[in-house]
Amino acid sequence: AAGFVTQSDIGPATGRPKSATADGAGGDDAAGAATSSGTGSRAAELRAAKLAMQKMQKAQSTAAAAAAAPTPFGEAPAGYVAGAGRGFGGSTHTNNDGPTGSSGPAMEGSLFSGKDESQFDDDDDEADRIYNAIDERMSSKRRKHNNEGNNNSNNPSSSSAIGDQFRELKEKLADVTEDEWAAIPDVGDHSLRHKQKRREDVFTPLTDSLLESRSKLNADASAGGQNALAGTAQVMDGTATSTAGFRTNLSGLAEARSTVMSMSLDKMSADSASGQTTVDPKGYLTSLSSTKIASAADVGDVNKARLLLKSVRDTNPKHAPGWIAAARVEEAAGKTAQARKLIMEGCEVCPDSEDVWLESARLHSQDQAKTILAAAARRMPNAVKIYLRAADLEHHDSTKKAVLRKALEANPTSVTLWKAAIELEDADDARVLLSVAVEKIPHSVEMWLALARLETYDNARKVLNKARKHLPTERAVWIAAAKLEESQNHGEMVDRIIDKAVRSLDKHDAVVTRAQWLKEAEAAEASGAPLTSAAIVKCTVGRGVDEEDRQRTWADDANASLSRNAVSTARAILAHSLSSFPTKRSLWLQAVDLERNHGTPSSLDEVLAAASERLPRTEIFWLVRAKENWLAGEVDTSRNILTEAFKANPDSEPVWLAAVKLEWETGEIERARVLLSRARERAPTARIFMKSALLERECKHPDEAVDLLEQGLQKYPTFSKMYMMGGQICSEDLPKNKDSLDKARKFYQRGLQKCPNNVVLWCLASQLEENVADYGVGSASAGVTKARSLLELARLKNQKNPELWVEAIRLERRAGNDKLAISLMARALQEIPLSGLLLAENITTSPRVEQKSKSAAAIKKCPDDPRVITAVASLFAAERKNDKARKWFERAVVLDPDMGDSWAKLYAFELDAGTKDTQEKVKKRCISAEPTHGELWCKIVKAMSNRGKTVAQNLDAVAQSLRDKMRLN
Repeated sequence: AAGFVTQSDIGPATGRPKSATADGAGGDDAAGAATSSGTGSRAAELRAAKLAMQKMQKAQSTAAAAAAAPTPFGEAPAGYVAGAGRGFGGSTHTNNDGPTGSSGPAMEGSLFSGKDESQFDDDDDEADRIYNAIDERMSSKRRKHNNEGNNNSNNPSSSSAIGDQFRELKEKLADVTEDEWAAIPDVGDHSLRHKQKRREDVFTPLTDSLLESRSKLNADASAGGQNALAGTAQVMDGTATSTAGFRTNLSGLAEARSTVMSMSLDKMSADSASGQTTVDPKGYLTSLSSTKIASAADVGDVNKARLLLKSVRDTNPKHAPGWIAAARVEEAAGKTAQARKLIMEGCEVCPDSEDVWLESARLHSQDQAKTILAAAARRMPNAVKIYLRAADLEHHDSTKKAVLRKALEANPTSVTLWKAAIELEDADDARVLLSVAVEKIPHSVEMWLALARLETYDNARKVLNKARKHLPTERAVWIAAAKLEESQNHGEMVDRIIDKAVRSLDKHDAVVTRAQWLKEAEAAEASGAPLTSAAIVKCTVGRGVDEEDRQRTWADDANASLSRNAVSTARAILAHSLSSFPTKRSLWLQAVDLERNHGTPSSLDEVLAAASERLPRTEIFWLVRAKENWLAGEVDTSRNILTEAFKANPDSEPVWLAAVKLEWETGEIERARVLLSRARERAPTARIFMKSALLERECKHPDEAVDLLEQGLQKYPTFSKMYMMGGQICSEDLPKNKDSLDKARKFYQRGLQKCPNNVVLWCLASQLEENVADYGVGSASAGVTKARSLLELARLKNQKNPELWVEAIRLERRAGNDKLAISLMARALQEIPLSGLLLAENITTSPRVEQKSKSAAAIKKCPDDPRVITAVASLFAAERKNDKARKWFERAVVLDPDMGDSWAKLYAFELDAGTKDTQEKVKKRCISAEPTHGELWCKIVKAMSNRGKTVAQNLDAVAQSLRDKMRLN
């Protein structure tokens, strides 16, 4: 039967003959039955179609064979019907079951006569029976459907709506009372009662008559009746559903709200004894403002959290965090009672969880919490947190002590409980408790150390010895012993104890790294034990350090400790380093710097003396030591130090000049002159000759000064500063006449011949020629022309020098040639576009409308040049943008602290726009920086009238000059 096709594949069936051979009797009977009934199975029809096809093929082959015979077709077989195999064998008709073939006599006979039907087996018969049953089933369904259609067409009332059939019953609902409506039972869903959980809240919609009566009751309540809140507090079963047509009375809601508020205020009304109200208006309003109104999203989140945590509890009821989380969710939702209920249930399910009991105690009141914690303590006597929480709930120390002692009875080895109990006791009782604690828990270092701190010196030594026996690998005990000895001023014992500690720990294989020892040293210093810190450093700083890395490593360690304000530790590290490297100049300088910033004058002097002794040929330590003593007012000590320095360095120029300066600054001019004379004989240098001339110039002896300069120039003809000083003496100190002018010109000309690349000499020579009119020689214009030619010659010999360009530009502006100055500025910026000096000068001298754009361009080109930053800050100050100006001035002094002009402009700005505090801060910072450069700074500071002034006085002078110049502009 496998592989057969259906009736729809081959078309309508045709009839089969009733008679058959004996071999195919069964099949023929079935086929005949199908034919006689007007229906045939699909399998039978298939076989018929196949036989017909084979018959046709056989007929065609017979016809082809007989084509050569005299008769064209031969003799037709008996019962042959032409075209029967192609569906043309007689008439067809249609019934309710579909088209079938005719069963007339034309199909009877020998269509299958002579055919062997043994090829059809039992499977084919079974398929016939199955298809016949299916066809019969389908036919019966079609007949039933046709019959129902006929019946409905005869009954017109069945087409009416179902709702129309209940119209009379719905009209009777108007007479149903509210009690009768509430008594209507809910319709149960019996079909799904075993598949899903039944809904707890089922509401029945209300009728229009009940809604109308409810609206009347609310209206009466809002009118001021005694049951004003009855209609709002009582909710019937149907009020939770949507009520179309319900009208809200806003006045009724307002009355209800007023009633609720009055009731709330009545609860907090006047005190019966004093008659005063107990309501705190501020607190009441604060509580109202802090009330959180949950949104729909918050409520949804809470519900999700509830479902999730309920699943957690159902899946693993012994999981304590699930109960705690569920209780906190309810607490956050404002349902404290539900939270308490859940956490108590958690205590029953998880009785061995400390966290659940503690959470339960937190959620309940204080009295209930005590009861809960007592039950928890009985359940878990070893739970330390339970006892600590119970002690916190007590208000009196006596009850707290009782709770903690009860806890210690159950947990004698708990360090936390011992600490809590000892904190409540005074010194004597604490000592007793500690003596018991160290017996119960001898492994606790904290208990031993606490007991040692409370004992006397002798008893503390005994306690620490016992602790050392119980804890041989604990370094804290040894350090405590060293601190104890230091507290008794037993400095020699400190080193011995720390050394013994290191060896003992190594013996017991206690691993303590070098970094840990240094950390212990810093901790000891912080606790007020610098000797212990130094002893730890001395014994451990060299552990694990390679021989070639010791100096660098120790220097880094000292800097790191100093960055953490561990001065004593850093000092000890440097002392140990200097003991190993006594001739390292960098280490001595680091030690001197540390003592200068963090030490005392005596400690600084000690370090400088040691450095001078170790490095006698290094003048810096002699000079710094002499200067520090001079600043401290000990002039004789400074002289002695310099005398020793002369012995160690007899030909040292810095030592000779330091001795001269000491005598010069202290007013001992003759001593200074003698020292300079000896220096010129024993250690002649260019600076010594210059200082000698400067001393004579300051003493108003210009001729002697010029003679000394001539002597110096004979030995040192390329020292430019002597040419400058000679020209200044002749032009400023001597009478202004032609002879003085010629002498000054001679000095500058000789200097330019020997030092053609010195820019300052070119500038001084041009300024001298510019001012020739002051000497009674020539006119001002002729002087400007001569000065201009000198500067052009200087620019030819010194290409791309911004100082020469700026001097030329200023010369033209002083002469009133602004256009020529602008042209020179443009040429200068083309030649040197990245010069900060030129850019700052361009910003300062440009018109006001162009200053902003030129400032932006200058900052792009030179963002870190202090002169450009100062020029921009001056613009902000001129525009009264004080915050920005201060910020830019601060940036300038940070970029170059040695630039005196930046400090002077910042101080002048603070004098105009700052306060006393800011002015003092700027002055202190400038004094510590000690600036020495800057065009305006050097011009004023090196003037003879300002000789010998301090940095603060020079700062005031330069700032005042700037303010005067700003007022003139």
